[in-house]
Amino acid sequence: MKLRKEMFPALILIDFQKGFDDEAYWGGSRNNPDAEENAKQLLDYWRANNLPVFHVQHISANPDSKLNGNNPGHDFKDIVKPLSEEIIVQKSVNSAFIGTDLKEQLDEKGIRALVIAGLTTDHCVSTTTRMAGNYGYETYVVADATATFGKSGINGQYYDGETMHQTALAQLNKEFATVVHTHQIINK
Repeated sequence: MKLRKEMFPALILIDFQKGFDDEAYWGGSRNNPDAEENAKQLLDYWRANNLPVFHVQHISANPDSKLNGNNPGHDFKDIVKPLSEEIIVQKSVNSAFIGTDLKEQLDEKGIRALVIAGLTTDHCVSTTTRMAGNYGYETYVVADATATFGKSGINGQYYDGETMHQTALAQLNKEFATVVHTHQIINK
């Protein structure tokens, strides 16, 4: 499945920030260590084809958060760092649509298809994807360019990152988006 340039798809890269390198802080057992490399492949493809790219950056209000604007973890990871001409959308909640002008920018550019990758699968990727689907965008989530961490359940049981990742993707697929892999998008 290769996206056609005439679809004018936008690449939405969510929260690829240095603060997520502290695995223990986020719950441990991060899955998919290749997520950033796959996101870089997508980004390189979008840049080579002159397609729109939106970098989403979380700015936590919590001064102790790794993603607070005063902490070095707030910075984008070097592997997918935005170029000066690429759009940065800053958010303070899970959805890249709330409290931002992302929807307005997409609509102004006539963009109706979104390819989403980022951190973390079950939080900001999921929330943004759900809203994108509800707004009527043709939405794709790139499974191998997303990742998450382990979480404790309501009864104290621990679910590893891969379990959290797979269940989050299962909830999105064919409901809010189509879940794909990098090679399906760039047709390598």
